[in-house]
Amino acid sequence: MVTLKISKKKLVAGLAILALAAAGGIFLRDTLHPMLSQTVAEITQTVSDKKSVNAPAETNEERLEFISRFGWEVEQEPTEILEVLIPQEFDQVYTDYNILQQKQGYDLSKYQGKRCKRYTYEVTNYSGEEGEVYLNLLVYKNKVIGGDVCSAQIDGFMHGFDPSTAQTFAPEEEDTAAASAAGTDTLEQPASEESPASQG
Repeated sequence: MVTLKISKKKLVAGLAILALAAAGGIFLRDTLHPMLSQTVAEITQTVSDKKSVNAPAETNEERLEFISRFGWEVEQEPTEILEVLIPQEFDQVYTDYNILQQKQGYDLSKYQGKRCKRYTYEVTNYSGEEGEVYLNLLVYKNKVIGGDVCSAQIDGFMHGFDPSTAQTFAPEEEDTAAASAAGTDTLEQPASEESPASQG
């Protein structure tokens, strides 16, 4: 029979290591793992958000698919298609509108002086709203560059695509409210589905 002799110091050190290992396992299980899971979830959400920026919007099917990502149900065809000019210089109304865009990952200042298309769809599942609600998509070179969800009422609401980011945006005058919802206060011209918007 072999007998091992272990000093008291080594025994205490060994027990301390075992205790640390056990504590480390608990830390990994109860603290680090949830932290990592949360980080992965946040990264996944960030990637998901980025997928909404510059999303393809060349066809009606692509636009409807984009809209559905946010839970909105809309009429299958746009109620209006306009060619709009994003002004070279922003006034206060446009500056405020762009703040709304920036909160959802867009920035219209990148397209100042450019012409884009605005596709307007009627929302059919906006909860708690009796009047008409529209979703506006701003599209440049077949990519989504911004937009909003807004009430048709003059004193109504406006917010980003995601309903969780809802906030009221109420310009002082009727014309500026309409211009803001359209994504322009400079130029609006009818544009057919087939004819591409001229680019500045």
